[in-house]
Amino acid sequence: MEKTFILLMLSAFMVSLSAQEEAQTEEKSKPVRFTFGTSILVDNQTVATPYKGGLELEIHHRFSLIENINNLFGIYGAANTRLGLNYGITDRIMIGAGTTKDYKLQDIQWKYLILQQTEDNKMPVSLSYYGNIVLDLQRKEAFGPFESYRDIHRLSYFTQLIVARKFNDVFSFQLAPSVIYFNAVPRYSDDTGYKNLNFGLSAGAKATVFGSHSVLLEYDQLLTKQELDVQPKPNLSLGWEIGTATHTFQVFVANYSQIINQRNLVFNTNDFTKGEYLVGFNITVRF
Repeated sequence: MEKTFILLMLSAFMVSLSAQEEAQTEEKSKPVRFTFGTSILVDNQTVATPYKGGLELEIHHRFSLIENINNLFGIYGAANTRLGLNYGITDRIMIGAGTTKDYKLQDIQWKYLILQQTEDNKMPVSLSYYGNIVLDLQRKEAFGPFESYRDIHRLSYFTQLIVARKFNDVFSFQLAPSVIYFNAVPRYSDDTGYKNLNFGLSAGAKATVFGSHSVLLEYDQLLTKQELDVQPKPNLSLGWEIGTATHTFQVFVANYSQIINQRNLVFNTNDFTKGEYLVGFNITVRF
């Protein structure tokens, strides 16, 4: 009888513990999924990172400016391309590398998902930190007087905080302030030229139209005024995204052609107010 009583008490205790664990599991906030369909939104990064052990192949392609039928509205003109690979070290930490045709740019990039929006809004936004280091492999003559050239002049740096919110199953929005530094920039005189340290701001949105089809919108603005008569131009882009479990395809019109963030923000000369647009596409393949 005594043994039976002890067994009943132990069983009740185990059932109680199991119920408490289930309640705690139910009370735990669930993270919001698919704020954006992939790691990139036209020309900018999103808060998303590959899952742990996941590999992403990125193909960025930009045709030349839309002009006339002679160059098939930019398709036959000079194009810029970047190939990149990203790897998920954890579900929140990404590292990647890539190479870009124009200016022979080699980049190493990383991203850390610091905060993740939850379904119960206990955490109302997602927050990611993104950064890169870019190596410019042009000839030494591109970096000013030969006698003052140093290998470190080839490097530039980009850091960004990305704040995003998924408002519902249709609409997501993000805002991203950035800091840019070039070890060497073009200087035309003591009073004329570009600045080494620059600040920028980017905004982007995605609206799901139906199924896996979405509309993309992006705006980018350099905040630092350069010592130039004509300032770098902002970017306005409009695109269409088709996503699957393993692939994402984006096609768009935009002003930016340089692909690498710091070069786009600081050196863009294409003016959307004058209709200076180009067609581009991004392909992301997940393994």
